[in-house]
Amino acid sequence: MRRISTGSPFEAALGYSRAVVKGPWCFVSGTTGYDYAAMTMPDGAAEQAGNAFATIFATLAEAGFAPADIVRVQYTVTDPALVEEIAPVVGEALKEVRPAATMVVAGLIRPEMKVEIEVTAFRG
Repeated sequence: MRRISTGSPFEAALGYSRAVVKGPWCFVSGTTGYDYAAMTMPDGAAEQAGNAFATIFATLAEAGFAPADIVRVQYTVTDPALVEEIAPVVGEALKEVRPAATMVVAGLIRPEMKVEIEVTAFRG
């Protein structure tokens, strides 16, 4: 088993890995829209979703996976009204992949967080 970290202070503080690779599987933790280089969060949900996918795709690449390997995605949004805002971003990010998907509405751990994206990838 291999654990991957982005170096985010959240990973260390909360005791988790950005991703865990086990055999042909890669499990990527829920990822919010932080720009980890600047430790800033954009205001817009679409920008947050774009940042989340950038982090996810970089993590998958480090693990030896590609976006095309994604088989499942879960989106968490803090308000159902945000779906319209993020739809173009998520549609573009996964338009060729078309994984199984779930979207839930729930609170996130910080008020500025509007979107969290979690994926599972399979290489086989």
